[in-house]
Amino acid sequence: MMGGEAAPTGPPNRELYALLNLSPEASDEEIRKAYRQWAQVYHPDKIQSPQMKEAATENFQRICEAYEILSDETKRLIYDLYGMEGLTSGLELGPRLSKPDEIREELERIKRRNEEAKKMAHFQPTGSIIFNLSVPHFLGGDGIMRGMVMASQVQSQLSKDDAVAIGGNLAANEKSGGGIATAILRRQLSPVSSIEFVASTGLQSLIGMQTTRQLTIHSTATINISKSFSDGSINLTNTWTRQLSETSSGNIELALGMQSAITVGWKKRDENISAAGDFKIEAGGLGASARYTRKLSSKSHGRIVGRIGSNALEIEVGGGRKISEGIFWKLELHRGSQKLIVPILLSSHLAPVFATGAFIIPTSLYFLLKKFVVKPYLSKREKQKALENMEKTWGQVGEARAAAEKAQQLLQTVATRKRNRQVETDGLIVTKALYGDPKAIERRHEGVEGVDSGVIDVTVPMNFLVSDSGQLKLHEGVKKSGIMGFCDPCPGQPKELYIAYTWHSQTFEVAVGDYDELSIPQEGQ
Repeated sequence: MMGGEAAPTGPPNRELYALLNLSPEASDEEIRKAYRQWAQVYHPDKIQSPQMKEAATENFQRICEAYEILSDETKRLIYDLYGMEGLTSGLELGPRLSKPDEIREELERIKRRNEEAKKMAHFQPTGSIIFNLSVPHFLGGDGIMRGMVMASQVQSQLSKDDAVAIGGNLAANEKSGGGIATAILRRQLSPVSSIEFVASTGLQSLIGMQTTRQLTIHSTATINISKSFSDGSINLTNTWTRQLSETSSGNIELALGMQSAITVGWKKRDENISAAGDFKIEAGGLGASARYTRKLSSKSHGRIVGRIGSNALEIEVGGGRKISEGIFWKLELHRGSQKLIVPILLSSHLAPVFATGAFIIPTSLYFLLKKFVVKPYLSKREKQKALENMEKTWGQVGEARAAAEKAQQLLQTVATRKRNRQVETDGLIVTKALYGDPKAIERRHEGVEGVDSGVIDVTVPMNFLVSDSGQLKLHEGVKKSGIMGFCDPCPGQPKELYIAYTWHSQTFEVAVGDYDELSIPQEGQ
């Protein structure tokens, strides 16, 4: 026996060719001839048995579908490039899609459109909850809860151009609390302009409208009008923004309302530097400000701030360093786009011994839980999932094997007639054909019992495919499990086809890989 395939991989989109036993380069005449051969066997009108008529109808429909696709030049090109997905994706057929590049571009466009439609069909919720807990306050007789912050938002794409977002924020501490709820309706008017309607209630109750338009590739204009229900004021803001470089931008803002002003500003921000400046003209006079912040390390920064107005002059030079206000444990739970954060204040003082214990205890608990609880649980769950997948796979294999056996029963009469004709002429007679796991096939030859799970007997379809001239050919690059009367008896495993045959009263054996070409009798035999 010759060696089988090395790995269960091969060219995609060849199932229809395997079904009709055709080469991917088959001509139109070869496709018609193969269709007629298979259709004559599986046509439901030729089957008398009610039990087999259903199987014949199913196989006949598969043959007709394969012929419809492979006999159409455009459909066949789409199938060769993208398989059945390309044919069922809504790809528009027509004279303008006659080249592979044109079809590929059109299919990619449809894929993007379908992906956008999927996004539109789903809500996109985000949210976070923060509980601030304090052990020192709890031990002192006060409550352990110091404060809570909740934020939530749900976005939904109503259509290609319309979206809605509804959100809310709630904050509370030991002495006070408050919240705000906001609803935003956004519509894309064109590729460069959009409009938003906003309504909020709570600490800041208002309604408003904002429209934005991209004037050029580097500049944008925004108009915002809002009415506040707390003081009844109406505010109008016009803002023009221009991108000056990759890290800097400038803006001009005109505000009319309770605090009317004209502001000209500039901002720059990169990884280490943040700078901004503005000049403002308002009812109370003129004013200007500048801010410059530089990151010195991961925990420290330097800052220069200057303000000048009609009645004041301020200059601030300083810096800052993040220093913990105590010893904390911080617990975080993330699930999808939802977050739960619980910072726990253990001590208001930076005591070295307490800090060491606060580090060692949770670290030890983490590794202990990971080793004795989390890992065993995950391992058990993975094994259970693997077992369920295996049971599901073998259930599908059983169904496919049953379908293949019915397909072989329908081939039996014609296959026997062809075999008898070859016997009369001392031609090609397939005495045994097995398809599946090479090791299981080898054990079958050795007479080992109970090894049929990874192998299917395909002697009948092989005799059916022998031509009148005594030739049997299976084409390269076509997976053999797709041939009528075959199935995949061991999914995910390498497979080979073994054939024992006689030719001119001599006995031969041959084995080929799943995607290899088979042509018997071989030259010189």
